[in-house]
Amino acid sequence: MPPRRRGHRGWRLAGGYLLTLAVLVHLNFLLPRLMPGDPVDALLDAQSPSYVQDGAARAELERYYGLDEPLTTQYGRYLAGLARGDLGSSIRYGRPVADLVAERLPWTVLLLGSSMLLAAAVGLALGVHSAWRRGSAADRGLLTLFLTVHNLPVFFVGALAVLVFSVELGWTPLGGTRTPFDDPANLLAAAADVGAHLALPAAVLASGLAASYYLTMRATMVGELGADYLVLGRAKGLSERRLKYRYAGRNSLLVVVTWSALRLEGLVTASVLVEVVFAYQGLGGLIFDAVSFRDYPVMQACFLVLTVLVLTANLLADLACGRLDPRTRA
Repeated sequence: MPPRRRGHRGWRLAGGYLLTLAVLVHLNFLLPRLMPGDPVDALLDAQSPSYVQDGAARAELERYYGLDEPLTTQYGRYLAGLARGDLGSSIRYGRPVADLVAERLPWTVLLLGSSMLLAAAVGLALGVHSAWRRGSAADRGLLTLFLTVHNLPVFFVGALAVLVFSVELGWTPLGGTRTPFDDPANLLAAAADVGAHLALPAAVLASGLAASYYLTMRATMVGELGADYLVLGRAKGLSERRLKYRYAGRNSLLVVVTWSALRLEGLVTASVLVEVVFAYQGLGGLIFDAVSFRDYPVMQACFLVLTVLVLTANLLADLACGRLDPRTRA
């Protein structure tokens, strides 16, 4: 492709993702309001800790949060707020939503990032090895193990992990992101405390993803084993290690990168379940509470942030595919 057109591909990709984001922003406003009930109904629930019984107070709450206005007016205010960077105020917590998201988002990014790195390191390496030695006892054992893990629900694995490693063995904390009321002596102690709370939820979240990485990499790698370039490489006397990782493994990465971007939505959903199981103080717990209390501003903000994360990851995956295989730039 001529050099002058390579930049055009990037602009076309960015334009397509911006259009997708615009559509999702509109759906982000509508979908919470299609749920049964509304935030004031949640406040009027006798089981709610913020129970409001007075009818006049209900009317005042609806007026204060703009829930008594027509949907089109609420929609216009929502778009105007986004244009100003204003995510609104939480009905459940009575705090600016931006502050809540800013507190929780780094923990979710840390959980997602660490689990993806762990899953990629384990799943890709074992997938390459298993495919290279296909049919061996190690290949059959790994295939059985990862197929089993792949079919286990993440909330079941999480609950089992808490029971075994936290309750019975006491190796990891029961939940949270840091030890409450603890004042670490230095930065290293603080990082160790965060790592102790992160280890088990990240391992649980990574387990299913590592199984998917393994199965995808193994299947792709097996398809590469009979390629002409490997036959030619062996004829030239190249080492098995170089053929295995630099040639077959690298050519298999294109499918894995594309698959990873498509799988990110499922990983985000799984992270919500993992955060709830481990009482991990990220966006997952915030979303769970917001859905329970029909907290529209918090739901809108959390879904928007996760949407941007997923779309950004997909855009980066598209650009990475162009670098891995120049033929895809066309």
